[in-house]
Amino acid sequence: MAFRQLAATLLFTPFFFTASTAVDLIEDTSCDCFLSNGTNPDYYAKHAFFDFRQLSQHAGVPDVVEDASKVASAPASSDYFRSDAWTSFWEVESWDNRKAAASKGSENSLSNDATVYMINSASNIYIEKAANSSSSGSDGGYGGKKDAATFLTMRTKRLRDFQTAAEFQTAEAGYQFLSLRMRARTVGAPGAVTAMFTYRGADDPAKVQESDMEVLTRGPPSVVQYTNQPSDLPGRGEIAGATRNATLPGGAAWSDWAVHRLDWTPRRSVWYVDGREAASIAFQVPRDPAAVNLNAWSDGGSWSGNMTVGGEASLQIQWIEMLYNTTRAGKRSLTRQTATGPGGRHRMARRRSRGGCKVVCTIDHAAEVGRVALLANNTASGAAPNTKAADASGFLVFGWAVAVILYTTL
Repeated sequence: MAFRQLAATLLFTPFFFTASTAVDLIEDTSCDCFLSNGTNPDYYAKHAFFDFRQLSQHAGVPDVVEDASKVASAPASSDYFRSDAWTSFWEVESWDNRKAAASKGSENSLSNDATVYMINSASNIYIEKAANSSSSGSDGGYGGKKDAATFLTMRTKRLRDFQTAAEFQTAEAGYQFLSLRMRARTVGAPGAVTAMFTYRGADDPAKVQESDMEVLTRGPPSVVQYTNQPSDLPGRGEIAGATRNATLPGGAAWSDWAVHRLDWTPRRSVWYVDGREAASIAFQVPRDPAAVNLNAWSDGGSWSGNMTVGGEASLQIQWIEMLYNTTRAGKRSLTRQTATGPGGRHRMARRRSRGGCKVVCTIDHAAEVGRVALLANNTASGAAPNTKAADASGFLVFGWAVAVILYTTL
């Protein structure tokens, strides 16, 4: 037991997590589990990756639907959003913020303290061409080897009578702990909110479970809000300890391309920007299975602020990557699902059992974003860490891999 505790100490020591390595790339189906790095590392059963950087055949900016009666029913902006690569994992939202029992024009017909009618629309989620490669990041983030010719845009715009908005979420709501990343930026007019978050709703606001990253375009360009919800409740006011208003590390602004990451574990929620920790909250950590959501919106309320008529803002995303566990029932043997098609490569591998995680993989030390690398192979035929790297950073990965083997075998 003492040796196992030592291995665990080594495994979860940040010193062992380096950013530059040369470990072997392998297929997801060769992995029993995936281990994240950082200050809040954990094991995950599955990996998913969605790449929006080379989708020129689907690129095009749709017109804003200005008839409120047609916004929610607007069709998908391109065939990509009708493909299995998209619909097998994500759902585009079309809800609005009008209370179900309210009639149009009645007082207090909008949810919360909203002053503007807001409608989500599929027409506000589309693939957009990058103005030039350099403006989109030369490597697409995390060692990608190709320029970003396109990205996914989520648009919100203030019209005279309403706000048109964008949201999509996972088709399943059984995610229970994850490491969620996106390379993204927020641009546009004051009065919008863009967000990446986990969400489990409830009729009682006090029972909502949510871990989120939010950008307020009316706020300072270097400040992002991180929260384990709820952060404010009727009759109680602000919940102390639920929120961190963080300045982005390295002098970055939310209008810059960066990799935003949320690690949600049973112990805490930790957020990173380009691999540097931005916030950590152990209070009120979500416990139960949830969905994953991304959105861009405004409702004229106290949180978003009121966007000027004609104003527009967007969340722009080059790629999304996840390590995650789910509660979906299924065999405990290694399974694989693959959605093929441009931008739709996502691979989901379930480990055999907690004690059977013999082949440990990482996305944090892969030379190419979206791929996985072998960290340690503790099967009978290959009980050894990956020792390909020969420089100092490789030595640290070797040490990490040895710790993994000790932890999984002792």
